[in-house]
Amino acid sequence: MLRVGLTGGIGAGKSTAATRLAEHGAVLVDSDRIAREVVEPGTPGLAAVVAAFGEDVLAEDGSLNRPALAAKAFADEESRKRLNGIVHPLVGARTAELMAEAAPDAVVVHDIPLLVEGNLAPAYHLVVIVDAPMEVRVRRLVEARGMAEDDARARIRAQASDAQRRAVADVWLDNGGAQDIVLADVDALWADRLVPFEANVRLRRPRPPMSPVISPYDTTWPMQAERQLARLRQAAGDRLLRADHLGSTSVPGLPAKDVLDLQLTVPSLADADALAGAISDAGFPLLEGEWVDDPQEDGAAPWPKRVHVGADPKRAVNVHVRSPETPSWRLALLFRDWIRAHPAERDAYAELKQQLARKHAADGTIERYADEKQGWVNAAFTRAEAWAAQTSWTP
Repeated sequence: MLRVGLTGGIGAGKSTAATRLAEHGAVLVDSDRIAREVVEPGTPGLAAVVAAFGEDVLAEDGSLNRPALAAKAFADEESRKRLNGIVHPLVGARTAELMAEAAPDAVVVHDIPLLVEGNLAPAYHLVVIVDAPMEVRVRRLVEARGMAEDDARARIRAQASDAQRRAVADVWLDNGGAQDIVLADVDALWADRLVPFEANVRLRRPRPPMSPVISPYDTTWPMQAERQLARLRQAAGDRLLRADHLGSTSVPGLPAKDVLDLQLTVPSLADADALAGAISDAGFPLLEGEWVDDPQEDGAAPWPKRVHVGADPKRAVNVHVRSPETPSWRLALLFRDWIRAHPAERDAYAELKQQLARKHAADGTIERYADEKQGWVNAAFTRAEAWAAQTSWTP
């Protein structure tokens, strides 16, 4: 099962994307609809609301009088929290029921208005944001919902900002133009990303190997890495000592393969093995086999680790799970911080990477590229250790 969080600001038109995804076969879980269902006449939810706010929040037919409730519930912070304390657990329980009922191979799209505001993004394999320019949203709210313009602008300002939404968005759908444009984007999202992503997660299938291709530094790589780290932190829970963005994409200004290298540090490899299922279910299947880091002493035994890879066909991720039982977790952090602090070393490394990528462009894997690069990296560790001693660097 693939869990997709779908959200967007008021007036952005996320229902257009939600409806189209449902037409393709997605299981749509609509938070707004559930919020209405849990306070329908005869429900425990409505009874609890009446007990908390009085009989005058009911309409003549016994249904909830929403304007009357809003006048009371949003009069002060305590009242708002009281209402949320009643409704949110009921919505959460019903949402969990609907998701549990979905088939094992389902793509479940959770249409949730406050995904960003509620810091819920890590719970989903993918977050899709539907957006439209401010003036388009205001016009829609005025024309379609009958809002006063000032009220429409106030509602938009009260929600998450574009920057907050972009921080969690794996996919950004622009719904400011003709509807057929955004529908075509949704169609492509379904066919090219969601369907194969679901299969990869369910089958715990890693992405296929690929030749090394060096891309210019992307200023969004750190933000993209943080989205993946948030998912991994949630999956790993209390066993996790720390989670870090490593590798070339973590070094500002360094050209790199468009692959996010992440490190999870856990107390022992037994913990890594215990977490393998949860990490795989979060969208990062375990890569089978024996994986080791090169020791820095001749004749020493290799340093074992576990490796997971991202299942998202459009976002390559490597997850190295290491333990303080070996020095490799520290060396990975040291190399990152040292090369960040030394632009000349960064540039020399970039030149080597580009030369080797051209040399191995037709290999179909990165194995020989990585092997030939490792000599430079091993020599760099000596320089990095000297820098660490001079600066009192610690992980």
